[in-house]
Formats: sequence, structure tokens, C-alpha cells
Amino acid sequence: MSSGGAEDDIPQAERKTVTDFCYLLDKSKQLFNGLRDLPQYGQKQWQSYFGRTFDVYTKLWKFQQQHRQVLDNRYGLKRWQIGEIASKIGQLYYHYYLRTSETSYLNEAFSFYSAIRQRSYYSQVNKEDRPELVVKKLRYYARFIVVCLLLNKMDVVKDLVKELSDEIEDYTHRFNTEDQVEWNLVLQEVAAFIEADPVMVLNDDNTIVITSNRLSETGAPLLEQGMIVGQLALADALIIGNCNNQVKFSELTIDMFRMLQALEREPMNLASQMNKPGMQESTEKPARRENPHKYLLYKPTFSQLYTFLAASFKELPANSVLLIYLSATGVFPSGRSDSEGPYDFGGVLTNSNRDIINGDALHKRNQAYKEMHCLHPGDLYPFTRKPLFIIVDSSNSVAYKNFTNLFGQPLVCLLSPTAYPKALQDQSQRGSLFMWEKCQDYLRKINRDIAQLLTHSRSIDQSFLQFFGDEFLRLLLTRFIFCSATMRMHKIFRQETRNYPESYPQLPRDETVENPHLQKHILELASILDVRNVFLENTLDDY
Repeated sequence: MSSGGAEDDIPQAERKTVTDFCYLLDKSKQLFNGLRDLPQYGQKQWQSYFGRTFDVYTKLWKFQQQHRQVLDNRYGLKRWQIGEIASKIGQLYYHYYLRTSETSYLNEAFSFYSAIRQRSYYSQVNKEDRPELVVKKLRYYARFIVVCLLLNKMDVVKDLVKELSDEIEDYTHRFNTEDQVEWNLVLQEVAAFIEADPVMVLNDDNTIVITSNRLSETGAPLLEQGMIVGQLALADALIIGNCNNQVKFSELTIDMFRMLQALEREPMNLASQMNKPGMQESTEKPARRENPHKYLLYKPTFSQLYTFLAASFKELPANSVLLIYLSATGVFPSGRSDSEGPYDFGGVLTNSNRDIINGDALHKRNQAYKEMHCLHPGDLYPFTRKPLFIIVDSSNSVAYKNFTNLFGQPLVCLLSPTAYPKALQDQSQRGSLFMWEKCQDYLRKINRDIAQLLTHSRSIDQSFLQFFGDEFLRLLLTRFIFCSATMRMHKIFRQETRNYPESYPQLPRDETVENPHLQKHILELASILDVRNVFLENTLDDY
């Protein structure tokens, strides 16, 4: 507002408009900052607070739209301030997605972030000699990139990365800042992330196919008449990442990113008013929760991980499943043990920062001490009191072969190979668009046949069938069996048994991963892709 005697000349209505705007602005900042203090775990504590925050931002956004002229003239409202409000709303939608796992809210976040860019709300920031404003702009770009990655909008990601790179160069050139290295690291991380998850280019007309890991309507094999499966539903998932030197962006490793999407349906647009942009009602939610709720834990300490596990276990609804995904470095036993208990086979390291209480020298002298942040199979025993589905992607995944089902509840562990053939090169796949569609159709047929093999098996552990009624778990199981069968037929993978995935309980091999009918399908698919030469024709031969 103006100062001095000129203030007396402002009409009372306009003065009230400015006062009301300042109140809403301060209230919104207060509520937004308070979100940081909310517990990240649990489903009930945060909803009312989020609702109040949404309500205030809804009023603030509409208020600045309705009174733009007065705020421009009397308050001196800048376009970057409007952009900051829109950015905060985008963040709210993104964090609401993280809390609910509803991908529709990702679209809402994208709409707000996209509107900021289209309307150049931050365009004048670079003309002001205020580095903190430029940092707000850079952070907006980083958040926008994360949302676009999650929505598989790779064309937008590449444009945003180029713009962010230019902005960082200008920022570091104009200001002598200490965070130049950090921002350059952000660029390096997102570039590595894009390279690690490449699009598929098809040869015939350079068509680009962006593959999605999310569950589509035709993704999971349908349950056919006569298939007897359980009625359990996947409700909660803990996605944990701590692999050495793994590509990541914004505390989201590439493994976490892929698993996160594998536990979601393809997003649907809500009745968005974002063309303005605007806001839907803050408490509006889909009629039913389409996706299981997820916790994303990047390098959690043991105490943090156990806290989230306990909270999820406590709130797990009846007839529901808790999924734990571990993508982490293996921790191996330091020596032979007289006993073979659940803590004698090692596990996976969830956090690489050791608690050095008595000094690192003591730790080095006495290797008998177990790693504090290693998650052993025995650590998960208390949570097997309810249905538990575990996926371990680690160099020591086989530690979880030694699980014991103490409480008789459905329990399955899917375990990655502990090593990969050195001769295997990660090359981009190429082929015609017709071939791509043909392979997709054929793969769906294979998944249907795997579902029949599994549900008609006479010797399979009932835990697999209990989980097979849930679409997400059904797709994970059929993909696991397909992957296992394919690797067992591949010439390079057959060089060592540790190149094979395993499971607890063990799958009946002759009825699933080594079934002749499934092996025939894999060879036919290999022929379509013109890679049959890398598979053994007679898989019964010793390797």
C-alpha cells in the first residue's frame, strides 16, 4: 500500500480489498508452512489440515482474479507473486497425490505448473536484483519436471530441462552464489534419469512410443470362470530405495519410480478448471480409491522404516495386503554361524549412514556387529500377522528365501537375481510399429496363459492364489513368472543359477517357470522380435 497522506485518498472499499488480500496471503503461507510439521505416515491426521489449506488457497486464487486491478494499483501485485500462489497450489496437488496415490491430482498439479509457464508469471524475475526470487523460479522448474516425469510427458521434460539449464546459467552468471554446484547437480541428475528410462523409437517411420508401467484396462489378465482365487486387495505399499550409485532425481530412484507407477492405474483427468487456471473443490475425491496408498522412502533409517511399517500395519483394512518393495544394496553375513536364524543370512541396507557411537575404528575391528540399518528377514516377521507381499531387488535378495511364515497368513517374497551376466548389454529395442503392437497383443496372451497355469496348479502354495485376486498383484505375479521363465531360457542367463529370480514360497517349476507350453510361447515371441538365436531351443539341456 502507499504510505503517507496518499493513503487517506484510497477509497475504503479498495483499502478493505488490500487488507483482505494480505490476510489471505499471510494465512495461506502460515498453513502451507505448517504442512511440513504433519507426520508423513498415517492416513487420518493430515486430511483436515490439507482441507483447510486448500480452502484458503482457493479463496486467495479467486480473490486475486476478481480484484486484480485494485491489487495492481493499490498493492503493487507482481506477476511473480501470482506465479508463486499458483506454484504453491501445484505443490498442494502434488503432495495430495503423494498422500492419496490418486494420479488424477498429478494432472491438477501439471495444469497449474503449465499455466505458470504459459503465462510467463516468472518472466520478470530475472530483471530484479534479488537472487532469492530466481531460486523460487528454479525450484518451480525442478518440481514441474518431477510431475512431468511421473506423467510420462517426456517431450515437456526435455523442454523444461533446456529452460532450466538456461536459467541456471543466467543465475550463476549474475550472482556470486554458493549453490551453483547444487543446481548443476540437479541438471545432471535429471539428464541421467531421462537416459535411464529411454523412449522406444520404432524404425519404420521414427515413431516414438513412450512406454508406461501403469496398469491399463488391458494390463492385468482377467480372471476367467473357474479360477479360484482369494479376495484380498492391495491397500498399502512401502517403496524403499537405497542402491549405490543408482540414478535418482529428487529423492526418487529409477527403481522407485518404476515400482511407483506399477502400483497405479493410468491417470484420469478430473473435471478441471485449469484453463484459467482455477481450482476444484479442495475436498473433492474420486468415488473410490483406485490405487493402493504408497509411502516413498529414500534411504530411510531403520527407525524411520519401522515407524512407517508400524503405521501402515496398524491402519491396514480387513482383507487387505501390505506390499514392501526393497531396492537396496545387499548386506552379507560376516562369517559362518552355528545357527541359521532369520538374522544369519544378512539382508538389505536401507541407509548407508552408520550410527557411530563408539567410533568407526571399533566397527572396523569387530565385524561381528551387525549393520544397524540392515533390514533382515527377521525384522519383518512381526508384520506377517497380516497378508504381506514382499519384492526384493538386491544383490542379497536370497536372504529372504529363508523366510518363515509363523502366523499362517498369505505371504509371498519375489526375489531378484543376485547377479546379472556381464555380457548382457542394455541396448535400446527397435522394430516396426506393427511388430510393437503384435508383441503387445502376444504378451497379453502369454499373461492370460500364465494366469491359467498358476490357478490350475495342484502343487502351488496357496499364498500365491490368495494374492491373485488383486489386479496389481496379479500383474506383478504374471510378470515375475514370465521374467523368470525367459531368463531360464536365455543362453547368457543360464550360465549361472544366481542369474535367476527366486521366490518364497518356491513356485512349482514344472507347472510355471519351466512349463513347456510357456517356453513355447517365449520362443514364438522371440521369433517375432528376431532374437530367437539367444534362446535355447531345448531348455531341458544342462547349461
